[in-house]
Amino acid sequence: MKFGYTIIYVPDVAASLGFFETAFGLQRRFLDDSGMYGELETGATTLAFAAHEMGEFNYPTGHVAAHTSIKPLGFEIALVTENVAHAHARAVASGAKELAAPSQKPWGQIVSYVRCPDGVMVELCTPVIG
Repeated sequence: MKFGYTIIYVPDVAASLGFFETAFGLQRRFLDDSGMYGELETGATTLAFAAHEMGEFNYPTGHVAAHTSIKPLGFEIALVTENVAHAHARAVASGAKELAAPSQKPWGQIVSYVRCPDGVMVELCTPVIG
């Protein structure tokens, strides 16, 4: 078993891809012709977005739409960078909401948190030195 990808259900796949390109400098791998599914280049594990309509098809009993939740959902995407302060400022300037400014954790890692317009919570962090 290996972790293959994360799919996040969003109201507008193209908008989420565009935001992640602008805010975090990630590159689009593709957006399918229907506009209901797209992926970003993120390394060994794929980060993908799918339209809420696909979620409704896959989960007939429904799902929570992150963008409509007052509080962030209980999960995050972590993006590793050497310069958290710069990445954080870029994300906020691109439309992310600051949840926690960059700060140093007791183990030495610099971490911040933002919430994207589609409701996704992103941790920006330096590599963990073990």
